[in-house]
Amino acid sequence: MRSITQQCDISDIKLSVPLPANLHPALVYLGGLSEGSQPTMRHALDAIASLLTDKQCDALTLDWAKLRYAHTAAVRSALKKKFAPATAKKMLCALRRVLKEAYRLGLMSFEAYYGATDLEPIDTPTTEPRGRALSSDEIAALMDVCLTQKQSAIDIRDAALIAILRGSGLRRNEVVQLKIKDFDPGSGALEIHKGKRGSYRKVYLPDDATMLVEAWLDVRGRKPGPLLCHVRKGGIVELRPLCADAVLKILNGRSLQAGVDKFSPHDFRRTFCSDLLSAGVDIATVQKLAGHSSPSVTSKYDRREEETKRKAVQKLSIPVKRDG
Repeated sequence: MRSITQQCDISDIKLSVPLPANLHPALVYLGGLSEGSQPTMRHALDAIASLLTDKQCDALTLDWAKLRYAHTAAVRSALKKKFAPATAKKMLCALRRVLKEAYRLGLMSFEAYYGATDLEPIDTPTTEPRGRALSSDEIAALMDVCLTQKQSAIDIRDAALIAILRGSGLRRNEVVQLKIKDFDPGSGALEIHKGKRGSYRKVYLPDDATMLVEAWLDVRGRKPGPLLCHVRKGGIVELRPLCADAVLKILNGRSLQAGVDKFSPHDFRRTFCSDLLSAGVDIATVQKLAGHSSPSVTSKYDRREEETKRKAVQKLSIPVKRDG
């Protein structure tokens, strides 16, 4: 089978002159994503451009508007062979979105856009759900190693971080972007201004989580700036925001201290959704709190145990007509 570069004339799909940012379909698409999603999808577009041009182009130097079905079909085939189904599917979605921007910007006709995006979907096999939910005992153990008798500023900050992740189900990128002005201690509200796809939402912390954040603010102070920030040696608070990788590092360290099996920051979101559903909260409300695009996405976060499903079916009965 011929390679993509053998099937396509590279010179035809290279940009001859740079496009301004507001007319570049890849940049327009990336600009509409959240800051946390941009690097991942930029990498995906770079990989597609590289496949099409034998590493001669990236997302910015490929002329996306020149792509036709021959190009995109070849990309689909290559992605399916090279990547896991879920990854290939996500990359193909990015390709479609960029071509949609090219059409919206007037760089492609509708016929060209429709033809290039009329591709068979990549099926993803049913697998075990990713990640896990943390038990109440595990969360208690994590809090215990932070709330020791001799609490340092770092301990109090880490307790507040865990309380926010557990009590609000925020993504780690959303947590590190929180400013002190986004927190209302009176209602426990947190305002997320740049969620996924740049969305805004308001969530609420349970009262005990609010108290832990208040305890951190007593240490941090109330000056404007990031809600969660760095603490230097000696307990000196530095009003510099944490990064997403720092959240992962903090949780890994605390899990080792607490003897809790390894988990990811995103597992707190799975725990948040699962526990609310177990408590009888309707899925539409959980969806809004989690910032999901639809209830079907929220359902993928449900990590309730098999026992929950077993108990659910016990509420059903099989009517049997008995003699006599």
